Amino acid sequence: MSPQTALLEALRLLLPRGALLCDKEDLHPYECDGLSVYRALPLAVCLPETVEQVQQILQLCYARRVPVVARGAGTGLSGGALPSPGCVVLSLAKFTSILEIDPDNRIARLQPGVRNLAISQAVACHGLYYAPDPSSQIACTIGGNVAENSGGVHCLKYGLTVHNVLGIKLLTMAGELLVIGGATLDAPGYDLLAVINGSEGLMGVIVEVTVKLLVKPERAQVVLAAFDDIGRAGEAVGGIIAAGILPAGLEMMDNLAIRAAEAYSHAGYPVDAAAIILCELDGGNEEVSEQISCVRQLLLKAGAIDVRSSRDEAERLQLWAGRKAAFPAVGRMAPDYYCMDGTIPRRRLAEVLVRISEMSREYGLVVANVFHAGDGNLHPLILYDANKPGELARTEAFGGRILELCIAVGGTITGEHGVGMEKIDQMCHQFNPPELAQFHALKHAFDPDGLLNPGKAVPTLHRCAELGGMHVHGGKLPFPELERF
Repeated sequence: MSPQTALLEALRLLLPRGALLCDKEDLHPYECDGLSVYRALPLAVCLPETVEQVQQILQLCYARRVPVVARGAGTGLSGGALPSPGCVVLSLAKFTSILEIDPDNRIARLQPGVRNLAISQAVACHGLYYAPDPSSQIACTIGGNVAENSGGVHCLKYGLTVHNVLGIKLLTMAGELLVIGGATLDAPGYDLLAVINGSEGLMGVIVEVTVKLLVKPERAQVVLAAFDDIGRAGEAVGGIIAAGILPAGLEMMDNLAIRAAEAYSHAGYPVDAAAIILCELDGGNEEVSEQISCVRQLLLKAGAIDVRSSRDEAERLQLWAGRKAAFPAVGRMAPDYYCMDGTIPRRRLAEVLVRISEMSREYGLVVANVFHAGDGNLHPLILYDANKPGELARTEAFGGRILELCIAVGGTITGEHGVGMEKIDQMCHQFNPPELAQFHALKHAFDPDGLLNPGKAVPTLHRCAELGGMHVHGGKLPFPELERF
């Protein structure tokens, strides 16, 4: 019996009937995540139902040195859930229970497969909600949100996933259960919560998450401002923050994204505008009234050609629905699109937009721009046709240039989508060898054999040397003790 056959037989004994997928046609749905340009079939897919089953799967694979890739809803956009050669995909799709809601202490304990939007829906009766709201919140899961440190349109004021998670339970590759944080605001020891949030499945398999909940504000209202120049819109974003106003959300879309979203969702966007800003203010009634007036004046002073406010809750939600539908809406404009994710200082927004426009003409590829403008998180959507020879490669080269531009102006290569497979080469541009060595050392502390989601997020030092991202003397890496990386 071959090692692979023996492994599959052992897994079959651990799992309920139908919870182990091995046939090729059953594996295809797991060959990629939301970044479908990268595809690979795993050896098998496990669909456990209990923490004990997850633990046993990990222990079995650890003993046989078989790589494991944990998977949530598969909505990620960086290839983070791409199967590795010969790996077992560990799906947490059946872990969908809300274990506890504690409205008095404003926390909820959740299994990793609970959908982001389902959290707010479950606690709405208590006047509470969960703040991070990625555009994919109708489908993405809290476990995946933790793995990628997801944000959303309201992350400017209320933070990313890392700012809203109090505790995590995860299993190491060896099957050891670690409890990090808990139900309190702080815990003794190292801040390992910050390590696990955004770790992209490299450290452990998340089996439980405790999140903090917020009280719904008395009032929330959106201001929509239209501009006839995208540069002025970018400058207006900085003006709002400089005035000491912290909106709940501050988003920006260019004309192509506006037209796509309006045709898709009928949100009431001005389709002739070069750019629009959506600025949401929330809090007490008097506070919001004062801030709405101030923001309106700032936008008009910055050159807005039209400024209006949502008249009721239904219109507020409709304006946000258009923004959150921007990605699928743009998808109707071309056979394919490539969604980028980078972050820059707000003051460089107008400059970067101009440069992206220049590169768009250089590569002959159209770009629709959507931004979490308040925190400088860019999402350029590059339209292309993968059926045209060479167009995908040109698109990827263009995307890489955008990320390198983000680094050049003092930003970073990701805001919330993660590195995964997509941006691993750009990691060599952003970080120097000692920093990358520390990343590998941290990974080694949790997963010394490198079996969890191998080949993702952190490039090998050898790879960076090949790309010219570091100087190598005499063919040797500058860190002999890390030759294995």
